[in-house]
Amino acid sequence: MGNQDLVLYTTFEDFYPFYLKEHSNRTNRRLHFVGTSLGLLSLAYFFFTGQFKLLFVPFLCGYGFAWVGHFFFQKNKPATFKYPLFSLRGDFKMWFSMLTGKIKI
Repeated sequence: MGNQDLVLYTTFEDFYPFYLKEHSNRTNRRLHFVGTSLGLLSLAYFFFTGQFKLLFVPFLCGYGFAWVGHFFFQKNKPATFKYPLFSLRGDFKMWFSMLTGKIKI
């Protein structure tokens, strides 16, 4: 049983340090950054072009890259499975921190 199974996070402020620890592998963080960037770009493209039938693509990009990072490089289970909303918020916060240089890509 991992530490993630022992703790129940009720606030994002408590959850985010755990989230960062679960993304300590640089390749995993890079894959998250690429997946989130592609997801955001494709989401914007689909809204501007009206191609709503392809709205699954941003999720495929975001989660696909992230899960490869977790399963093959970080070697842990994505926090999304237990904390979906906190994880989504954490991903955007980590992405912005990498974009602005606060976290090394």
